[in-house]
Amino acid sequence: MEETDKKENGEYIGEIKGGLRPSMKLVVMGIVNKKPKSIEVTLYSKPQHEDMDSDVGLQLKVSFMDKAVQRNARLAGKWGPSENTLSFFPFAPGEAFKMEIVCEHQQFRILVDGQPLCGFTHRLSQLASLTALRVFGDLQLTKVA
Repeated sequence: MEETDKKENGEYIGEIKGGLRPSMKLVVMGIVNKKPKSIEVTLYSKPQHEDMDSDVGLQLKVSFMDKAVQRNARLAGKWGPSENTLSFFPFAPGEAFKMEIVCEHQQFRILVDGQPLCGFTHRLSQLASLTALRVFGDLQLTKVA
């Protein structure tokens, strides 16, 4: 299976050509389902071997029940402490949204509909190894760039 940018049963997997680097921006646009539970956006590296877990540079888990956006990373198969602090919860059932993930030198900056939502300090030093973006959950994707 060597297809880039696949979309099936609500899951999208796209390739980040050349990997992530500072000043890059990823955009995820979609419409939240009417009765959503969660949405997940993950930036990860392809594992070197089949039996290895891939490193995850950033995982955003949007929980509609908790009105929370949990951030975490997985290095060498181990998840670190998750971060949850938010100034506001920008997602609403049935509503469109535009999420921007800006890769900076020290952190990822996450904006939703142009408003800064949160940051996540890089835990993975090799940003260029992050070559894939996965989006899935209770949404209809309209654009990924």
